[in-house]
Amino acid sequence: MSTYDVVVIGSGPGGYVAAIRCAQLGLKTAIIEKYATLGGTCLNVGCIPSKALLDSSHHYEDAVKHFEDHGIEVPGEIKVNLEKMIARKQAVVDQTCDGVQFLMKKNDITVYEGVGSFKDKTHITIKKSDGSEETIESKNIIIATGSKPATLPFINIDKKRVITSTEALKLKEIPKHMVIIGGGVIGLELGQVYRRIGAEVSVIEYLDRIIPGMDRALSRELQKVMKKQGVKFYTSHKVTEVKVADKQVTITAEDKKGKSVEFEGDYCLVSVGRRPYTDGLNLEAAGVNLNDKNQVEVNDHLQTSVSHIYAIGDVIKGAMLAHKAEEEGVFVAETIAGQKPHIDYNLIPGVVYTWPEVAAVGKTEDELKEAGIAYKSGQFPFRALGRSRASADLDGFVKILADEKTDEVLGVHMIGARCADLIAEAVTAMEFRASAEDIARMSHSHPTFAEAVKEAALAATENRALHV
Repeated sequence: MSTYDVVVIGSGPGGYVAAIRCAQLGLKTAIIEKYATLGGTCLNVGCIPSKALLDSSHHYEDAVKHFEDHGIEVPGEIKVNLEKMIARKQAVVDQTCDGVQFLMKKNDITVYEGVGSFKDKTHITIKKSDGSEETIESKNIIIATGSKPATLPFINIDKKRVITSTEALKLKEIPKHMVIIGGGVIGLELGQVYRRIGAEVSVIEYLDRIIPGMDRALSRELQKVMKKQGVKFYTSHKVTEVKVADKQVTITAEDKKGKSVEFEGDYCLVSVGRRPYTDGLNLEAAGVNLNDKNQVEVNDHLQTSVSHIYAIGDVIKGAMLAHKAEEEGVFVAETIAGQKPHIDYNLIPGVVYTWPEVAAVGKTEDELKEAGIAYKSGQFPFRALGRSRASADLDGFVKILADEKTDEVLGVHMIGARCADLIAEAVTAMEFRASAEDIARMSHSHPTFAEAVKEAALAATENRALHV
């Protein structure tokens, strides 16, 4: 029987990063993955493929709508080749997953392909695709099995007409009308992909706004911009039924007045969040507890109810984000090695990769009000920047929330071009507990989108913005 210092179950961003860090720290490490490729949801059917399609569809939209403004004339009709677009996406996925496989070899991490389940507290049985089984032993075990798309109890996902994000990444035709249930990150990103290439897109959201976990100002601005792009929104609508007849899907919902409303489309994307994936782990055999949300219960050290068994990423509490899982993977590896790592969950940014991009870190205005914290706000529009005018990316703004007395930055919320990258400046500043004035006094190169961060900081500092 093979024995290890650490065995990681699941090879998503949390799992494979945990394995690499364990190996770097001199621990004999193995990783178990049920699928033939490494990388988990993020690399195979999540972050990476969705960004590939977002970029491809963005290029198409630019060619159709914006090239002429830039003096670029394309002879003939510009067409979408969906098959080729999907193939390019898959090539990006394959290359990225192969990269993880390379990293496993480079760091001498043993990879097991199969379904891992607990035999007891220190032994894991691996059921392989050929029907054979192997048992391995480990001093420490990290559960990193991620999540799966969630659904509503009355919806039958047939993966043909009623689909999840997984199927939406490999459609063989452009939908005529895609109805999306859920106005969160995944639904909006995939909705924008298909809207750009010709589909009619309708978003039905139970709450009164889209991206409900983010600052209200971002929700309003993104909805306004996506409406201009042709996406239809139906907030405060409760879906009650989804029926399929041949190639048509009928979605019934109640509006905020209780009136029944019907939507018809050829595809329905169910995007109501994700659920922790603990199926088949046989946690009972190891004595690992789940909470009432079916998440693996952990303490502040990410230990489960069994001290040498840890859990990270989507299977535990907190935002389901790849980079959150990565931070937790490193945290656990360093904890096992006897170090004293830390994670500040307040400073893990959230991003929506639509265009304009949406990004945020820290507290929202609603959270500060609820906590009774006195704050001040500074906001700056992208359209006031020379760089934005040069690229014609005029939508959006940066908003900085700072403590009214100390000026410490408490939250940064932005929507606009390259915000997915710009948010890193805010995270850095907040990690060092910078004030709004600290950011305002830093030199930002001109002309750049990043100048909006400086200007928002100036606006939060005695309303000193220079270019508005």
